[in-house]
Amino acid sequence: MSKPLTLFRFLLIFLCSSGSVLAQQVADMEFTYAIQKPMYETGKGSLVVLDEAHANFHKLTGRYAPFGQILRKDGYSLQSGREKFTTEFLSNIKVLVIANALADSSNEWKLPAKSAFTEHEIKAVEQWVKKGGSLLLIADHMPFSGCSAQLALALGFNFIDGFAMRKDKKPEMFSTLKNNLGASIITKGRNKDEKIDSVLFFTGQAFIAPKEATILTHLTDDYEVLMPTAMWQFNATTPRVSGHNLVNGAFMEYGKGRIVVMGEAAMFSAQVSGPLKIKAGMNHPNARQNAQFLLNIIHWLDRKL
Repeated sequence: MSKPLTLFRFLLIFLCSSGSVLAQQVADMEFTYAIQKPMYETGKGSLVVLDEAHANFHKLTGRYAPFGQILRKDGYSLQSGREKFTTEFLSNIKVLVIANALADSSNEWKLPAKSAFTEHEIKAVEQWVKKGGSLLLIADHMPFSGCSAQLALALGFNFIDGFAMRKDKKPEMFSTLKNNLGASIITKGRNKDEKIDSVLFFTGQAFIAPKEATILTHLTDDYEVLMPTAMWQFNATTPRVSGHNLVNGAFMEYGKGRIVVMGEAAMFSAQVSGPLKIKAGMNHPNARQNAQFLLNIIHWLDRKL
């Protein structure tokens, strides 16, 4: 017999399940975040490009519109990346963001997951980072994790193509109090107002980070990773592993470049869904520091931290 769903878990499934519900997820354009000390004057900052050339679930004109708005308020120049990755395309980009890339635009999200990127693209990105580029790679639960797995592996990260979930179905709060949010240059920020002590996740993946990486957020025995053959389809025979020693947020230097890898995408969105306008992302009342966490990540990638 399946376990009863808590309200929080029900809402997450409502927000993240396939089919018509996905179409109901829209950006919360009423969401705002006050930046006390913008990094740049408006439009004078480094170029940040959000990849939109790989059937990405999140785009600047869609669910990641609030993501773009926050960075623009911080002075950054934002562009949609509508070209496949080549040395020439990457050459003028300071920070590349890849969020929930897919191999194609079909909604048949099931195994086997196909790589969203060709071997030539993966090589181009790896070399670009090694020579000084900065990459924020965001890959959510299955199948997004599987579609970015080959790119991640080329950079030293081993993605597990599944769903990282708390066994008790409670909200996924990562904090210094819970000892699952590590202290680092990113969580410290530029001053005490930018210091991060908690971030809220909304069901993602887990991965194994290379030993050179600094861990931002890590799972505990309270988590398990479920690996279904189709998105959100679980049963008694679904393979699962303990979350012990797995992580869902990490960063590191790579050659002359920098990499941040996050295993959840909604945390950097601000979305509402359905007639009740259920909130998920930076607009959630318990995600009070998610927006600053995003800014700190970008600042580190931009070499301002």
